[in-house]
Amino acid sequence: MLKNFAEPVIEGLLTPPILFSRFLDEIPAGVILLDKHCRVAYLNRAFEALTGFSRKDSLGVLCRNILRGNICINRCPVNEVAKKLQPVSLEGDIINRERRLIPVRMTLAPLMDNKGKLSGYIETIEDFRIIKELDVRKSQAYSFMNIIGKSPQMEKVFQILPVLAQSDTSILITGETGTGKDLVAEAVHRISQRSKGAFIKINCGALPESLLESELFGHKKGAFTGAYEDKPGRFRLAHNGTLFLTEIGDLPLSLQVKLLTFLDDKVIYPLGSTKGFQVNVRMVAATHRKLEQMVEKGRFRKDLLYRLNVARVHLPPLREREADIRLLLDYFLNLFKNQLNKSIYRFSKDALAILLNYNYSGNVRELRNIVEYAVNITQNPQIETESLPAYLHEQGSVLKRDPCENILQYEVNDIPETYKKQPSKTWADAEREMILEALVKTKGKKTRAAKLLGWGRSTLWRKIKLYELKV
Repeated sequence: MLKNFAEPVIEGLLTPPILFSRFLDEIPAGVILLDKHCRVAYLNRAFEALTGFSRKDSLGVLCRNILRGNICINRCPVNEVAKKLQPVSLEGDIINRERRLIPVRMTLAPLMDNKGKLSGYIETIEDFRIIKELDVRKSQAYSFMNIIGKSPQMEKVFQILPVLAQSDTSILITGETGTGKDLVAEAVHRISQRSKGAFIKINCGALPESLLESELFGHKKGAFTGAYEDKPGRFRLAHNGTLFLTEIGDLPLSLQVKLLTFLDDKVIYPLGSTKGFQVNVRMVAATHRKLEQMVEKGRFRKDLLYRLNVARVHLPPLREREADIRLLLDYFLNLFKNQLNKSIYRFSKDALAILLNYNYSGNVRELRNIVEYAVNITQNPQIETESLPAYLHEQGSVLKRDPCENILQYEVNDIPETYKKQPSKTWADAEREMILEALVKTKGKKTRAAKLLGWGRSTLWRKIKLYELKV
């Protein structure tokens, strides 16, 4: 009976006491308690990790505004449960706070008070991504989870990932921007024994140091100005699961020390607390930076590199995976034409020639974006050259191979007038100059510079960091 374990917190809402809430937090599936009007009274840690919504943000909010699922729209089970007073289980999709579509199984059951009257509901949310991915894998050749490739380099990656997934060894994933490091980290989690636990990702370069420490390790109420309540932190949210630290090379030195301490004893100390918490977490880190060079410059701790680099997975750039380019083009063509319900069957010969000879400095992410753009705007049964992004048609945008140096270069006649002072230039050099020129024209205003370059603001920020520009 709900009344036996619940205490009122605000009018019409009930919440479990501390001991019972700790029990709910240990359940690997998402659990949410609702009042009889379907407003959120409580949710456990697994639900927070799955949806991205915190208890504070969710309290008193209607269930459908937190789950945002197709079941909520097409067949909300509340009326059926309220009428029959029996549990109902349905499969569908929800949209988490990062706007990712997640297949789930929802089970809703009634909660009765001591008089046998309906007092609320308890709902569990089970993550079905691993099951759906296994079904997809059966129909896809040359793939591992959501990673596509048949080149020798990718075959080696596919062979080693299942082995690494069966241990709790720390993994360091390296590779250029856009090579799929996030996909590899999630794939390792999904096929590991921790797959029922949470997969928590945090970008070490996305937050300032003061906020990043709180996000990672949590804080106690009153630890600093604005800390009005306890916050568990990403380590505790990832308990019995996997913590993925992307862009680990951007982690400040002070936090590198704290991370190293955790890797040694598996205990975290929230800000403002002298009491540590034992956390069972598998650590996966990723970076596009050369950590060995950062160690030499004193920007990354050598001992932390050794602890993270127990097992390393390197993802090659797309220009070294020529056998995969056509495979990826066809894969994304089918993906986006189905999503947009379009009858597009192939690339034209000329369009394919451009796409197969392009350098893809942004790797698989850039290839995906190119195909998505082309599928969106084309009105023909095949993708023609005019449906490709404009920059692919500009002089100098398609790179030619230099057989002597085995690198990608511009041919002199293809270089725009702005860059003819240097007759041989890599794409990275040209892009770096384009960024600096745009910033000069816009007097350092990055939003305007991004618009001038035809990029999003986040793309410009990423490339400024990639090329280590001091702007």
